[in-house]
Order: sequence, then structure tokens, then C-alpha cells
Amino acid sequence: MATNQDTPARLAHAMVRVLDADRSLAFYETAFGLRPVDRLVFDDFTLIYLRNDATAFELELTVNHGRTEPYALGDGYGHLAVVVADPDAERARLDAAGLSPGPVRALEHGGAPLARFFFIQDPDGYKIEVIEKAGRFA
Repeated sequence: MATNQDTPARLAHAMVRVLDADRSLAFYETAFGLRPVDRLVFDDFTLIYLRNDATAFELELTVNHGRTEPYALGDGYGHLAVVVADPDAERARLDAAGLSPGPVRALEHGGAPLARFFFIQDPDGYKIEVIEKAGRFA
């Protein structure tokens, strides 16, 4: 997709559908300091935009009114990713908050360190990769 060099495309947000807005809001604020910056209520659904001071990129939570069954995530969704200074400390904080993060792992490419990271899941089962702020993720 071609873009005008004077106005390059800018990522604005990623969207996930959530079953319980309050549960999801609590998770994203506790885990990543994301707070609602806008809430748009429509007849059949509500859009809640979350952000923190680290970036203008937003996470859009879509809540379909009247939905009672969890969403089937399918096999196409991969994960969101956030960058933190110290994945060991962040993992310990999230574990203490009862959010059940996975173990910190290291990934190498061509024999050189690429990333240290762990995964955590939100209340709807969406995976979030928490990556150390280093190398290509600095």
C-alpha cells in the first residue's frame, strides 16, 4: 500500500472484543497502566479506547451489548506486544497481582540475543507479549 511521503501512515490502535468491560479495564490498568481515554456507546456495542503516557497508540476494547458467550479467538490472532525496562521485575509484579504471567524466556537469532520476554493473557484469553526494552525493541 503506497502512502504519501509527506503524511506517512501512523498506527492508531488495535482492537479486541471483550466479554466483560469492567474485568478487562481492571486487567489492562493493573498490567500495563492503560486507562480509558474515550468511551463511545452505540445501541448494540460500546468502544472503549485505552492508552497510557508512554505512547499515543491505543487499545480499543469492543463490548457487544447482550453478549454472554466468550469469544472464540480462532487460530489467526497472534498477540499484542508491550515493551518494559525489566521483564523479571515486571513478571514478578504481575504475578504478585495475581495475573499469572508465563516464565521469562530468551530468544536468539543467528547465535546473538534477540529478546527476553514472557507472555500473559487477558481475561478473554488474548495473549500479550511483554518484551525487554533492548536491541530492536529499545
